[in-house]
Amino acid sequence: MTAAAPTDADLIAAHAAGDPQAFSELVRRHRDRMWAVALRTLRDPEEAADALQEAFISAFRAAGKFRAESQVTTWLHRIVVNACLDRIRRRQARPTVPLPEAGFNEPAAPGDSMAQRETSLLVRQALDQLPEDQRAPIVLVDVEGYSVAETAKLLGIAEGTVKSRCARGRGKLAKVLGHLRNPDGAAGVSTNESKRKHATSEESRSAGRAKGSPGNGEGR
Repeated sequence: MTAAAPTDADLIAAHAAGDPQAFSELVRRHRDRMWAVALRTLRDPEEAADALQEAFISAFRAAGKFRAESQVTTWLHRIVVNACLDRIRRRQARPTVPLPEAGFNEPAAPGDSMAQRETSLLVRQALDQLPEDQRAPIVLVDVEGYSVAETAKLLGIAEGTVKSRCARGRGKLAKVLGHLRNPDGAAGVSTNESKRKHATSEESRSAGRAKGSPGNGEGR
């Protein structure tokens, strides 16, 4: 009779106990799914590969602290997303690095004008001005297209906290980016909450569209 395959939690426990093969098996099981997460978040194969390597190193070191309060896949997913967000922050700190103008498998469209690229850079700079606790949910919800529930799980916070942080972040983005929708001046920026949320979400998504279309949900 064939023994049942160990669960992910079993592999984590075995790794923490010193089994040299356990973590390799865990990586083998989830590498493709976590690769999809990293690629969808960063839109760049080299960046995604580096982020994934960093994430697995972090998971290897932190596995002994895993307490099974969530599924192993959720735990890994959160580590991968955090590694990607770290790389996004480092990328924003290097303004001389050119931003991709289109998806990594598609040529730049004729309509990808300098103005569009400048808009994308302005959005990224505005996001960089947000406090980290507001920036992360804004990136996940408005740029990457994660749901509030998914974002809450990834960041380890309540759904209500995600909503409130997104609302505060969108309010700040509306003040900084209002001129993108109202070239005549920020004074005309609508104070209606629903319009403000729509406008700032669309401007945030422009950063994502400059790097490729949003992910289709694979690997969440």
